[in-house]
Amino acid sequence: MTKIVENQIKSEKPSLTKERRESVDFWFYLARVLTVCSWVTFFAAIIISFFVAPETDYGVLRYHEIEVRKFWLTPLTGYLYLIIWFSAAGVYAATLIDKYRSRRRNDNTHYNAYFLLGFNLIWLSVILQHVLSTANVI
Repeated sequence: MTKIVENQIKSEKPSLTKERRESVDFWFYLARVLTVCSWVTFFAAIIISFFVAPETDYGVLRYHEIEVRKFWLTPLTGYLYLIIWFSAAGVYAATLIDKYRSRRRNDNTHYNAYFLLGFNLIWLSVILQHVLSTANVI
């Protein structure tokens, strides 16, 4: 009977280490904030790319002899390139945090983060290819 009472007293003592299962910690919030910020910068990059990319030459525009810009705007292309890099770096950091902070193998795999990272890297290579081809480097 005394062993049961001793076990209850031991279990009621507060431990010195913080129990991670009770609440989420700073790293969890940081990973989520980085992911959300990466998605926001990705959508900002989509809006900027609308203004940076060459315009489409439709038949109606050619018929009415309306000029169409066929080149990338280089000042805005630099900003677009940086914004996409920030988005990729943020989602990469969030993925690393989640990898090292997950406790179980079956935790959330964050496919959206992998998609965003892959799409950012592909988009960066396309922009770099277009900028280098207009500079006659390639």
